[in-house]
Amino acid sequence: MESHAPLPLEEKLAATWPPTAWQDLTLLVAVSGGADSVALLRALTAVPGGGSGRIHAAHFNHHLRGAESDADQAFVMELCHGLGVACQVGHAAGSLAEVPGTGLEEAARAARYDFFRQAAERLGARYLVTAHTADDQAETILHRVIRGTGVAGLAGIARVRSLGPAVSVIRPLLGVRRGEVLAYLEELRQPYRRDSSNDDLRFTRNRLRRELLPQLAAEYHPGVVDALLRLGTLAGEVQAVVDARVEELAERCVAVDAQGVSVDLSRLAAEPRYVVRELLLAVWRRQGWPLQAMGFAQWEQLAEMARAGGGPAAVAAWKRTFPGSVAARSGDGQLRLQRPAATPATGTPPSACRS
Repeated sequence: MESHAPLPLEEKLAATWPPTAWQDLTLLVAVSGGADSVALLRALTAVPGGGSGRIHAAHFNHHLRGAESDADQAFVMELCHGLGVACQVGHAAGSLAEVPGTGLEEAARAARYDFFRQAAERLGARYLVTAHTADDQAETILHRVIRGTGVAGLAGIARVRSLGPAVSVIRPLLGVRRGEVLAYLEELRQPYRRDSSNDDLRFTRNRLRRELLPQLAAEYHPGVVDALLRLGTLAGEVQAVVDARVEELAERCVAVDAQGVSVDLSRLAAEPRYVVRELLLAVWRRQGWPLQAMGFAQWEQLAEMARAGGGPAAVAAWKRTFPGSVAARSGDGQLRLQRPAATPATGTPPSACRS
């Protein structure tokens, strides 16, 4: 494709994606064929580079929309060919709708990211780059407010997160509005695919995007998206302070051995209840124990066990079993957490819990 003078979206991307810092890294760009991911790929290939790093694209065909899904795949492959970018294509194995114990959206996402991780590892790509925008961020925060969330959830989508030991997800367009993406593609006269499932109002995310956010903007506050983004920024700053405190406490009071996890409760006596809950959440996450079934009530019960077990009023041990068959016992200044060997945690537990 023909070269052109840098456009506003490319300049914004370059400001957060310095070529001197990335030119020697191999990147894998997730491309669905939709406007956001097509714009991301076009902009990344337009940002001046060099060095030994390469850009690869990855497309996952869920096979959920028949011929439309196959047309998306063909479009992405043709786009990549025109840009001189190698494209990795993955396919869903079997019916995602039949994956037990999970919803369709969750199953599709899990399959997609598993393919992305494996492709990145095979190519030696340090980062998987996705095209989440500021509008995606606002929708995520609003969705979490409606479902119920804590401060960490209000922070929204993280700019960087680990996908595996050797691969991280990075989202360089989180500061870009969807309108900027569309204006960029129009300037390039670059077509893109439109996913018909985005019109399906059975999905909560679609109702938020197409009904609730427009209504809030029209009838309550025209700047609702910007307000949600500010809320996310502030929540992220608060959570960063909490995370630092949790990491400090974990170094001092959490020990992991072959039998499970021990928490020295004497060091938590003066800590706010929220910090205690966040420490226990960090333990859970690091051990790879099931998180989805642990709601606010369960975390509150566990935090109460930690507070009661470390105080002078603790006469007898307090025992309880939590989702995932995690057995908790508090008393004598210790909280002991164990999971039966029949349901092992994934990965090798570290010597101390870090958030």
